[in-house]
Amino acid sequence: MKQLERTWLHSQEEDQGDVRVYRPNTYAFPPARGRTGFQFDHNGLFTQFDIAPTDGLEGRKGQWKADGSTRVSITLDDKRDPDYQLEIVSLDKDVLKVRRVE
Repeated sequence: MKQLERTWLHSQEEDQGDVRVYRPNTYAFPPARGRTGFQFDHNGLFTQFDIAPTDGLEGRKGQWKADGSTRVSITLDDKRDPDYQLEIVSLDKDVLKVRRVE
């Protein structure tokens, strides 16, 4: 899970069915009208990045924890959305593929 600890942005051009693809925020993305994403910190802190009303990014704070070797549980502090899990389909230093589980 150590490789997970960074900021990831959605590379929607690479999605495959229900598998979402994320790349590090330092990746040279093609132009897009905005990219959602998230940041996993080593201490269990989590930030979900949503598109803000002004087209920028809005960070929503929360927590994450490993739930086995292939799942991560997410809880957002503002409780606007229900808790959810991400199933890690694959993870390396340059790409994260996940499937969202409600």
